[in-house]
Amino acid sequence: MLMSWLAQTVCGLQSEGENLVLATVLSKSGSAPCLAGAKMVVRSNGVSIGTVGGGMLEAAVQKKAGNVFKTGSSQIMTFDLSGEDAASMQMICGGKVEILTELIPVSANNTTVFEELRSAMQIGEKCYFVTFLGTVGDEMGQAEFCLVRENGTVAGEFYHPHSWLETLLEKSFRSTYPVVHVIQNRKYVIERCFVPSSAYIFGAGHVSQQLASMAEMVGFKTCVIDDRSEFASRGRFPGADEIKVLDSFEECFSGLEMDGDSYVVIVTRGHRYDKTVLEQALRTDAGYIGMMGSRKKRDELFKLLLKEGFSSDDLNRVNCPIGVDIAASTTAEIAVSIIAQLIQARAKTGE
Repeated sequence: MLMSWLAQTVCGLQSEGENLVLATVLSKSGSAPCLAGAKMVVRSNGVSIGTVGGGMLEAAVQKKAGNVFKTGSSQIMTFDLSGEDAASMQMICGGKVEILTELIPVSANNTTVFEELRSAMQIGEKCYFVTFLGTVGDEMGQAEFCLVRENGTVAGEFYHPHSWLETLLEKSFRSTYPVVHVIQNRKYVIERCFVPSSAYIFGAGHVSQQLASMAEMVGFKTCVIDDRSEFASRGRFPGADEIKVLDSFEECFSGLEMDGDSYVVIVTRGHRYDKTVLEQALRTDAGYIGMMGSRKKRDELFKLLLKEGFSSDDLNRVNCPIGVDIAASTTAEIAVSIIAQLIQARAKTGE
């Protein structure tokens, strides 16, 4: 979602001949008010689009962007929000933030790169955005951009051995935030661009209705799965990206692509179905697995799964009881607690 927004913004403004400065949060620690990968585009008139944390931090980045426009040179700024920087910015959240600012001038290369990025995001194709920052020890010059698409084609120019691209992609393959890597004293930033994280909701009951609606609002791509057509229907889930009606839950992951950006939520109508779904979920690479139920139900089910050959490490992947403990009681409150945990899990990948 973030890279899709970036591509749309850059393509739109540069089609009007406008140079831009891109600010990206490379890393953050502690309670800093942003996530790694957060982005802000600064226009030549000082107006910004997007955010890297708000407040005085954002104002400092906007000010620095003016210098980037003048020199064309990229800069990396580090803010300590628990020390002097915090006092000068009147920010007491704590933590440290590292922000890269780089010029995106109007050029044939950049037009190609961002048009290709927009195209990839429109069809949900994962790709890699690569930025060359210069030689370690030297002052950074103007950043160079290229994009590596899923089929291996490269958009834009990469003026270094192409074997290095394979190394760079390997470094960022499982990361959802920018990765800085050095090869022979040359510094690169690599970002894996991906479509919104997918929430697979198994079960189409009342909690699922509330959950699917909230998941959509906070940026998840939602898929509702059940074996009852009268429950898994467009009328009950008008905003879901996909609804799947199965003959049974026995092979409910068939045709689903599971990876670290996949969030499995098990809220079926009974223990037997929960077990069937959970067994299959544990054999996938899903980044999050949650199941609704009491601790007693969880413990009984886990004993059965251990006897069937699953390991303690497998079971440690399961969030059960699902959700953040907010003493929820109504279906809406339960859904709030679940979506809060999904947001929490998604945010941890950007720390």
